[in-house]
Amino acid sequence: MFPKARKKPFYRVKKEFLCERSLESEKRKKICDAIFLHVLKKPGLFSNERFLVMTSASSRSLISSKKSSDFPASKSGDGYTQYSDSFYSMGYLWNMLTALQTRLRTFVVFASKVWTFICFIFRRQTRSLIQHKAIKYNVYPLSPLSKHRLSIVRRKTLVLDLDETLIHSFHDGVLRPTVRPGTPPDFILKVTIDRHPVRFFVHKRPHVDFFLQIVSQWYELVVFTASMEIYGTAVADKLDNDRGLLRRRYYRQHCTLDFGSYTKDLSAICADLSSVFILDNSPGAYRSYPDNAIPIKSWFNDPTDTALLNLLPVLDALRFVSDVRSVLSRNREAHRLWNR
Repeated sequence: MFPKARKKPFYRVKKEFLCERSLESEKRKKICDAIFLHVLKKPGLFSNERFLVMTSASSRSLISSKKSSDFPASKSGDGYTQYSDSFYSMGYLWNMLTALQTRLRTFVVFASKVWTFICFIFRRQTRSLIQHKAIKYNVYPLSPLSKHRLSIVRRKTLVLDLDETLIHSFHDGVLRPTVRPGTPPDFILKVTIDRHPVRFFVHKRPHVDFFLQIVSQWYELVVFTASMEIYGTAVADKLDNDRGLLRRRYYRQHCTLDFGSYTKDLSAICADLSSVFILDNSPGAYRSYPDNAIPIKSWFNDPTDTALLNLLPVLDALRFVSDVRSVLSRNREAHRLWNR
């Protein structure tokens, strides 16, 4: 009889099994690395370095879960050619998706800029149409009696404020909440203040050009602003537009600082207070001459404002009176009662 085969101890069986398992694992890792290197050798395959890391990690995890016998051998003897082609297809698809995403992002940015530009042009044209639409204020020929009346009364002086009365402006770095972002200015001024260049974005009150054209036929116009002279001169020049309407001008140095605000002295403009009055949005400016003032609501950026047009009938009639205070004092009382 043949001697019985001796059974291997359990610890030796377990050790051999672990050795075979480690050899199989090492073989799978070598195949995985070979596939990864083969894919990397494809020219221009991956443009994204982060995807390389992701691909290597995903390929390792995918292939390490397979046995080495799962890789079919090819004619060249490589056991990973079929899988490298699949990874090449994945990389090509990823490149296409990345390129599509980049182009889509570029298109969205370009489209947003085009839309912003179209909105800017539309707002500007709409504002221009509102401000310069056909406005009619019929100036009828004067009757002989009216002409005689004007001949015996003195030609009166209308003093005009600038900021928030005829225009509204802001400078670089200061965007007031009353100005809607993206609203185009009517003109831009570049002035130097304390050796620093400053740009002012100026918005004209609706119908201001028409208003100046009409009232200049009735009154002598004077600009009186509490702003600096270098700024006030530039604004007045733009509003005048070489028409010779705003020749007389007064600035901050002609004002009086009273209770923290600038007060305008109308007697410095005309000694006869019966024939001079001011149009201003700030009551503090005419504190000393309440009977020689026409208050007006402050304007910032409302394109539908008609305050200047509403004043034309009053100004048309006021030129016939001998003393403006006889009418404006009543207006002051009515305005005070209305504001209670």
